[in-house]
Amino acid sequence: MKNNVKELLAYLEGFITENRKVGFLRVLKNRTKHFTVAIEDVYQLHNTSAVMRSCEVFGIQELNVIEEKFGKRIDTEIAMGAQKWVDVNRFNSVQSCINELKGQGYQIIATTPHNDSCMLHEFDISKPSALFFGTERNGLSEEVIQQADGFLKIPMVGYTESLNISVSAAIIIQDVTNRLRQSEINWQLTEDEVLDKRLDWTRKSIKDIEFIEKKFYEIKE
Repeated sequence: MKNNVKELLAYLEGFITENRKVGFLRVLKNRTKHFTVAIEDVYQLHNTSAVMRSCEVFGIQELNVIEEKFGKRIDTEIAMGAQKWVDVNRFNSVQSCINELKGQGYQIIATTPHNDSCMLHEFDISKPSALFFGTERNGLSEEVIQQADGFLKIPMVGYTESLNISVSAAIIIQDVTNRLRQSEINWQLTEDEVLDKRLDWTRKSIKDIEFIEKKFYEIKE
C-alpha cells in the first residue's frame, strides 16, 4: 500500500513546481501531533478561524472543533488558507471529542484560570496533550473541567482577568511548540504521516485532480 502511495505521489508531483515540493517538506519537518488543540462551542466564527491559523503558523497539524451548540463553517478570510494545511476534526459533543483524544493517548489539558492551574512556562511538554479552549463568555464547560488531566493558564499581571480565545490560543501554542522544537522529545510526524500529508497537499494543489488521478490508474492498468 505504501509503495502505491509513493508511486501516486511521484506521479502527481510532476504537476506541481519544485519550489512547492520543497516547501511541503520544509513545513512538514516542523509539523507535530504531539500537541493537538480542541475548541469548544466557540460562538464567534472568526475566533475558530483565527485559532486554526495559529495552529498552522506554529506547526500544530490537527484542530478539533466541538459543535454541540453552534453550527460552524470556516471563515476563509480569517483562516487565510490555513484550512488547506490543518486537519480539522469535527465533533457533535464534548464527550465524543474527549473520548477520541484520550483513545489516541492524549492527556486532556483545560486552559483556564483555575486555582490549581499550572503556569504556562511551568507546563510539562513531554506528554502528548490536547489543549482545550472554551467559549468567549463562559470558558470551558464543566464537562471538560471535570475530566481534565491538568489545568493551564497564562500569567497575567494587569487588571484584566481573561484574554480573547484566539489570543490565548496563539500565546499558548507558540510557547509550547517553541519549547518542543528545542527539546529532545520525539515530536515530529512519522514517515507515514509525512507521506500522507505530502499526498494530501499535492492533491489540493492540482486543478482537475480527479481527471489526473484517473489517468494515473489507467496507465497502471
